[in-house]
Amino acid sequence: MSDGARSPLSEAPMAPVPAPAAVGLSEQEAARRLAERGVYRPPATSRSYLSIVRANTLTVFNLILVFFGALTLAYGDLRDALFLGVLVGNTSIGIVQEVRAKRALDRLAALVAPVATVVRDGRPRDARVAELVVGDLIRLKAGDQVVADGRLAESEGLAIDASILTGEPEPVAADAGDEIRSGSFAAEGAGAYIVDAVGGDSYAERLAGVARTFRHPRSPLEQAVNRLLFGLVGLMIVLGAVLGYALYERQASTAEAVSTSTAAVLSMVPEGLVLLVSLTYAVAALRMARRGALAQQLNAIESLAAVDVICTDKTGTLTEAALRVVELEPAPGYDRGDLAHALARYAATTPERNASLAAIAEAHPGEPEQFDGRVPFSSRRRWSALRIGDETLVLGAPERFALGPLIDVAERHTMAGRRVLALAHGDVPIEPPGPDAPPPAGLRTIGLVVLGERLRPETRAMVEFLTGEGVQLKVLSGDAPHTVAAIARDAGIPGAENALAGAELPEDPDELRARAVETAVVGRVSPEDKRRFVQALTDAGHYVAMVGDGVNDVPALKASRLAIAQGSGAQMAKSVADVVLVGGDFAVIPPMVDQGRQALRNLQRVAKLYVTKSAFAAFLILLVGVTATAYPLLPRHFSLAATITIGVPTFFLALAPSTGPWQTQGFAREVAHFAVPAGTLVGVGVLASYLFALEVLELPLIEARTVAITVLVALGLYLILVLEATGLRRRNIVSLSALALGGVFAATLLAPPLREFFALSFPNVPILAVSLGGTALSLMALVLSGFTPGAAAELPAGE
Repeated sequence: MSDGARSPLSEAPMAPVPAPAAVGLSEQEAARRLAERGVYRPPATSRSYLSIVRANTLTVFNLILVFFGALTLAYGDLRDALFLGVLVGNTSIGIVQEVRAKRALDRLAALVAPVATVVRDGRPRDARVAELVVGDLIRLKAGDQVVADGRLAESEGLAIDASILTGEPEPVAADAGDEIRSGSFAAEGAGAYIVDAVGGDSYAERLAGVARTFRHPRSPLEQAVNRLLFGLVGLMIVLGAVLGYALYERQASTAEAVSTSTAAVLSMVPEGLVLLVSLTYAVAALRMARRGALAQQLNAIESLAAVDVICTDKTGTLTEAALRVVELEPAPGYDRGDLAHALARYAATTPERNASLAAIAEAHPGEPEQFDGRVPFSSRRRWSALRIGDETLVLGAPERFALGPLIDVAERHTMAGRRVLALAHGDVPIEPPGPDAPPPAGLRTIGLVVLGERLRPETRAMVEFLTGEGVQLKVLSGDAPHTVAAIARDAGIPGAENALAGAELPEDPDELRARAVETAVVGRVSPEDKRRFVQALTDAGHYVAMVGDGVNDVPALKASRLAIAQGSGAQMAKSVADVVLVGGDFAVIPPMVDQGRQALRNLQRVAKLYVTKSAFAAFLILLVGVTATAYPLLPRHFSLAATITIGVPTFFLALAPSTGPWQTQGFAREVAHFAVPAGTLVGVGVLASYLFALEVLELPLIEARTVAITVLVALGLYLILVLEATGLRRRNIVSLSALALGGVFAATLLAPPLREFFALSFPNVPILAVSLGGTALSLMALVLSGFTPGAAAELPAGE
C-alpha cells in the first residue's frame, strides 16, 4: 500500500479516555479521616534497638563471665576482674555495628516499601500505606501488593495471589464486588478497590498479631556456631565440676578457689566468637547497603557466599533496562505508516506499562483512546489485546500469530539478538481467555516491531568474574531462545549456544535435572517452567540464586535458595526476596558474592583461634587443676594473653580481605580438627615450661607464671601465622602485625606499673632462657604436626 492510499486503520475513531467507575475521596476528606484515625506506624522492617541490645548482652557466655566477675569482685583480687572491661567493650562494639547496619537497612527499606496508587479528587497518585484511609479508591495492576482490605469496584481480568495468607498456590480470578485482603497480590490483570480497613485493622495485621516483630532465623553457619558453643558449655560444666571438687578436697582458700576457677573457666569461654559472627554479618549488610542492596535478613551474606548458580533474565541484568525500537517490518498489504499508527494507538491507550510498551510509546507517541475491553498481558499466553471501537488490536510473541512471509524476517532479527513483537488486528470480540489460550481467531497481522537491547558495559567482566569464582550463570527469559542465546553469547556465558525453549524442558524430574544442569539458556519460558528449572537445579545439589523483577519471576524466586529482586520490579517480587537491589544494578552481585565468601572464610579461621584457647584451657584443667600445683596463670594473665593473641587480631582479621577455601558444611568438625591438636600442643609447651621453671629451677611462682604467659603469647601469635600467612605480601603484613603485638607484651613486662598490675616479673636470664627453650620446642612440635605458616588457610576445609 502506498503512503497516499487510504489505510484500513485510518478510520479508527478517536474518543476521550473514560472516567473511572469510582472517583475516590477528595484530598480534604482523606485528610479529615486521617486526622481522626491518627498516625499508623507499620511493623518494623528490621530488628528493634531493644532486640539488638538483648541479643548482644543476654548470652550464655556473658552470663557466665558476669557470674565469675561478681565472685572475683567479692572474694578475689579486683585486678583479676579485668575481663569484665573486655566484655563491656566487645558488647558495645557489637551493638554499635548492628545499630549502624539497622539504620542503613531501614533507609533502604523505606525506598522499596509498598506504594499504593490512590485516586484522590478523581486523579491517581502514589501514596504510602500510612496515608491511606477507609473509603480510598486504590488502583491495582499486575505485580502490585494489596496494601489494605477492601472490596473490588472494577476488575479487568484480575487474578489475586493470596498464597501468603491462605497457602493456596494458584492465583484466583476476582470480579467486581469480591473482597480482597491486604498481604495478597495482583498476579494478572488490573482493577480498583475501595478500602474497608487499613493498618492495624487490616486482615494481614490482625493475622500477624504478636508475630509483627522482625524474625532473625538462624543460618546454617549460625546453627553450627551455636552447636559448637553449646558443646563447649557442656565441657565447661563437666570440667568445672571436676575442678571444683579438686579445690574442695585440698581445702583451698576462698581467694585461691575463686582465682583458680575463674582463670580456668574464663579461658574456656570463647567470649568474642558470638560477637564476631553478628559483627561480620552486620558489617557485611552495611557494605551491601552502601552498594544499594537491601538484605532482608542480616545472614543473607552467608547465602550469597554459598551461591554456585545464578538464574536471571537478560533485560536489566545482562543488558540495559531500556529498550529502543530499531525497525518496523510491515506485513504485505500494509506500510510502515499503518504499522506505526496502530502501534501508537495501542501503546498510548493500554493501561499496562513495561519496557517494550515504553519503547514503542517513545518512538511512536499517540493520544489515548476509549477502550471497551482488554486482555492483560500474561507470560503464559504471551499476548495482550485491546478492543478500541469496532477494532481489536493484539500484541504479542510472533509465534502466536500467522506471519506468512514475515516468518523469515522474524527469525533473522531473533537470531541477531533482537526482541520481536507482532501486532495484529480485526473486528473480533474479546472474550476472557484461558491461561494458555491463543489470540482470537480472525486476526490479520499488521507487521512486526523490532526492539533492540544493549549489553551493559560491565557485563563481560562480571560474567568472567563469576565464572572464575565457580558460579554458573543461567539465563531464563520470555524472549525467543535464539534472541536470548545471542545476548548470552555476547556476554561470554559458557554453553550459551545450546539454548532451549521452555516447551522443550522434560516433564520427567530426572531428565529435567540433567537438562537443567547442562543448559545455560532457556527462552520462551513460562513462570511455572522457571520454577521447575530452579527447583531441578536445587535438587541436583546446587545452591541457586534467582534474580527477578516481575510477577512471572515470583514462583522461581520462591523456589530458589536465595531470592534477589530488582528495586524497580513488582512489589510482589520484592516481598518474597531475601535481597533487594534498590538501584536495580545487577553488577553489585559479584562483589557481594566475593564479600560473602570473604566473611565466611575469615569467620572459620578466627573461630579456630577461639576454640584453640578453649582446648588449651581444658588441657590445663585436666593436668594441673586437679593437682595441688598452683595454677600456671591468673585470670588477668588470660585476659592479657587473649587480648594480644585473639581479641585484637581477630577483630581485624574477621573483616580483612582474604583468599582460600571456605564452606559452611562440617564447620564444627573443621574447627575441632585444627583446635584440639593445636590447643593440646600449646598446652604441653606452656605447662612443660612452667613446671620446669617452678619445680626444676625452683623459680618463684611469679617468675614461673611469667614464663608460662610468655610461652603462651609466643605460641598464640605463631598460630595467627598458621591461619593467615597466605601469599608473600599477606605473610609479611601478618608477620609484622604479630611482631607489633609481641612488642605490646614486651612493653608490659618492661613497664613497672603494668608489670605490677599483671603480677609479672622482670624478664631476667632464667625467665628468658626457659621461655625461649619452651617456645622453640613447642614450635618444633607444631611444625612437625603440620602447623606451618599459611597451612591452615591453604588446606581445603575438612582436610
